[in-house]
Amino acid sequence: MSTSKKKSILIKGGHVIDPSSSLDGVMDLLVQDGRIEDISPQNGQNTPPDYEEINATGLWVLPGLADIHTHLREPGFEYKETIATGTKAAVRGGFTAVCCMPNTQPVNDEPAITRYILKKADADGACRVYPVGAITKGQKGETLAEMAALAEAGCVAFSDDGNPVMDSLIMRRALEYSRIFGLPIVSHAEDTRLSEEGVMNEGITATRLGLRGIPNAAEDVMVARDIALCELTKGRLHVAHVSTRGSIRLIREAKSRGLPVTAETCPHYFTITEEAVAGFNTAAKVNPPLRSKQDVAAVCEGLTDGTIDVIATDHAPHHREEKAMGFDNAPPGISGLETALSLSLRLVSKGVIDLNRLVELMSVNPCGIMSIPTRKIAKGVDANLVIIDPELEWEVAPDLFVSLGKNTPFESLRLKGRVVKTIVYGDVIECL
Repeated sequence: MSTSKKKSILIKGGHVIDPSSSLDGVMDLLVQDGRIEDISPQNGQNTPPDYEEINATGLWVLPGLADIHTHLREPGFEYKETIATGTKAAVRGGFTAVCCMPNTQPVNDEPAITRYILKKADADGACRVYPVGAITKGQKGETLAEMAALAEAGCVAFSDDGNPVMDSLIMRRALEYSRIFGLPIVSHAEDTRLSEEGVMNEGITATRLGLRGIPNAAEDVMVARDIALCELTKGRLHVAHVSTRGSIRLIREAKSRGLPVTAETCPHYFTITEEAVAGFNTAAKVNPPLRSKQDVAAVCEGLTDGTIDVIATDHAPHHREEKAMGFDNAPPGISGLETALSLSLRLVSKGVIDLNRLVELMSVNPCGIMSIPTRKIAKGVDANLVIIDPELEWEVAPDLFVSLGKNTPFESLRLKGRVVKTIVYGDVIECL
């Protein structure tokens, strides 16, 4: 990928889509000094004397995407990913902002770590990075982290992602503090007593492979608890990587009662099932695990009816040697930033959702939940855009990933629709 110098840009003849601005049609966009200067019908621009023209005929122009669930691994696990490589992968996937989870080494549980991440992102990042602070010190679930100091340092949310907060009193206190700071608590919903030593979804496939399973109830029980605590505290609860029909039912009911609950899912939970683990395929090992066809259908329904607010990646890069270990010992996770949009476009082609809804799920809603600057197509706002060729077919080749993590269950899958260019604050980045 190459980045041009910031200058005036005329994006001509693209199909511009942004439900937050009620835009859906072919038009021209003029970008000057990193901001959107004008939006007009095609050929209606008064162009400056020196500008770069992008012919977007037949292409879609959308607001830049925002991923609220990314593991950048730095500090501490730079052999898996760095802020530089992770944000380059993000931009290649159409993301102009990412929220990075705190399970680094050391854990992002104190302001010095938050400031380090922001400084590294400012120096090396290809897009904006917003840190998520830990709920508890060391993510051990025992003592609350200094949430006020983390918020002041720049954290946009709190999570022990990768580890559930098993202590209900601590989770209650975290939700109470979330009201003070106006920042969400991101729940990794897993009852570890039910999931203990499990490595994939509990069911026929696990039995056939001789692998210990994780029941849906391990997620459902914790979602139910967190919703009860949300109702008690009126704190802001965001449920991460929702994968089960039971969880979706609980979240739908909570929303119907007006509780401040939001939820996300990931492309692997609406694209493939537990059967992808066949042959002990560690690339398909993820936490929560890939579920059944019935769960996939429920996830799609939740995306359609508004129960699920966000499509996030849960980008979790790992070194090849780690994923090459036996299934029981291989770490869970999928490198997802570079495939998420194209996988999500399959929902559009199948009629599960329309393109406006996809923009809500991957741009509008994520920014709103995390209270980060809106990625929007409107005059005077920062130019954070993604240009997509909806007809471009490509094959997933992990060796060509920009991310250091090549771990994906989608290798060799043919997809339709791909990011051509991403514009980050007026800088044009070529993505093919």
